[in-house]
Amino acid sequence: MLRFTKRADYGLMAVHYIALNQEYGAVSSKRIAEEFQIPAELLAKILQRLAKKGLIMSQNGPKGGYALADQASEITVGQVVRALEGPINIVNCLETHQCPQMSRCNLRRPVLKIQAGITQMLDTMTLAELLGDDVPMTELVTNS
Repeated sequence: MLRFTKRADYGLMAVHYIALNQEYGAVSSKRIAEEFQIPAELLAKILQRLAKKGLIMSQNGPKGGYALADQASEITVGQVVRALEGPINIVNCLETHQCPQMSRCNLRRPVLKIQAGITQMLDTMTLAELLGDDVPMTELVTNS
């Protein structure tokens, strides 16, 4: 099953919240942690990593906190996920070519197509799109 890690999930929630509240100034990590009930230490590490990658800026002082480093329309979901998780690969063999099944694998090309589709979606969806009402909603499907 394909899923974001908690780190990527929390990071996207945080940058989305920062973008939503940007007009009011910097957003404190404490406020984000309380809003989403994220452990403060984990969130601090996530925000530090996003700041180090240049996606958000840290502002010190009594009205300090975090703000986007660029416009929401210039930051993609893919950038946030890569900043927190590294390369986006749905299977390990796309990272390394040392798979024992490499010579027999008949799924490499189809998996590469799936990978390209996922990457394109993540790299074209911006934070601005996440702020809008036009993000498609899908029903959660559970297997019984």
